[in-house]
Amino acid sequence: MAVPAGDRIGPYTIVAPIGAGGMGEVYRARDTRLDRDVAIKILPPAFAADAERLARFEREAKTLASLNHPNIAQIHGIEEMASGRALVMELVEGEDLSLRISRGPIGAAEALPIARQIADALEAAHERGIIHRDLKPANIKLRDDGTVKVLDFGLAKALDSMGSSGGDLMNSPTITSPATQLGMILGTAAYMAPEQAKGRAVDKRADVWAFGAVLYEMLSGRRAFDGDDVSTTLAAVLMRDPDWTAL
Repeated sequence: MAVPAGDRIGPYTIVAPIGAGGMGEVYRARDTRLDRDVAIKILPPAFAADAERLARFEREAKTLASLNHPNIAQIHGIEEMASGRALVMELVEGEDLSLRISRGPIGAAEALPIARQIADALEAAHERGIIHRDLKPANIKLRDDGTVKVLDFGLAKALDSMGSSGGDLMNSPTITSPATQLGMILGTAAYMAPEQAKGRAVDKRADVWAFGAVLYEMLSGRRAFDGDDVSTTLAAVLMRDPDWTAL
């Protein structure tokens, strides 16, 4: 259910909706105590009603909040609501990488500094034992000053409905607007490592795979693995090499 502008969640005043994903609605809000703008992700009611799942999420959120890196969007805290929980996150201004790619391939001189910052973010998280699990252009923000911020670090695990490492294709934590449910599912499938696509346990190598797919897409302007639906997209991941001539 949409939250009207002006409503309060703890010390935060809702300003406007930003977008939505399989894991909840996201709003711009004003922190009245620290006088700053933040992003608030309101978790679905079904999630909040599951005590075990909520406890697991709060444990994961504490680990994610410990990440402090210039290329990782931070988690500020968790707020309680009458209908459940809300996750308070750093609000990152700028366009996401998927919008930049939609305008065409990115030249190496521009792509490499972006890729280096994404790699730095991944390395910092992996050193803390945290895996992104949902790295893709829609989860990468490009600020006007050239800083790259990776969003939703580790939320695919923290918000996983079954606690499995593979995650559910229907429950991507992507924040995209406007986006169809089908578009979000396809966007997730296209960057899954083969073991993740099979529903098996994943480690940091799944992020390395996704990073390669993102870099390929930046340089070529097209997805490394694509299809008309989820099945054909996953088949491409499992069975085919990318078209290297596109590079």
